[in-house]
Amino acid sequence: MKVRKESFLKKIAEHPERFIGLFRPSKPGTKILQHLLQSYEIRFGDAFEELIEEILKDLGYEILPKNITTANGERLSLDQFFTDGRTYYFIEQKIRDDHDSSKKRGQVANFKAKLEEIFRQYKKSNISGIIYFIDPDLMKNKIFYENELERLREYYGDGVSLYLFYGKELFDFLKAPQYWENLLDYLK
Repeated sequence: MKVRKESFLKKIAEHPERFIGLFRPSKPGTKILQHLLQSYEIRFGDAFEELIEEILKDLGYEILPKNITTANGERLSLDQFFTDGRTYYFIEQKIRDDHDSSKKRGQVANFKAKLEEIFRQYKKSNISGIIYFIDPDLMKNKIFYENELERLREYYGDGVSLYLFYGKELFDFLKAPQYWENLLDYLK
């Protein structure tokens, strides 16, 4: 914890404009709290990525490298990439579906770029792409994501399956609902 405190204090000292200013409606203390909470939420999401990877291993899936390179040299990072030997699965996972319109469009563009590259590299295989929101209690943009996935399904056709899951739905899809119950018990 000491290292994080030192790093945070250094960040405040080196970039005070991030926390104070004439056009900042919140007080410095509020902005500092927002910064800390956002940092914790990001780490919480990272921890869930690792946790789900461990669950996938436990279920017998082969975990594949999460970094892929496009034909033009761009590096893309997948949240989850795995196979059962017949199908290549990738998951773009987020904690909550509560994004504004520009953020959700960016997420779809990101998902589409990853799908395009996986399709290019594995087009002779079955591919399943999944947008997954861990928190099942907020589905702010569900219709938007469903419509975007439907467009992608029409474009890619057979051999590519696309899904939108919230909460337990991913674990039902993986035929392992008990893992979701275990996660809920742990969080309580």
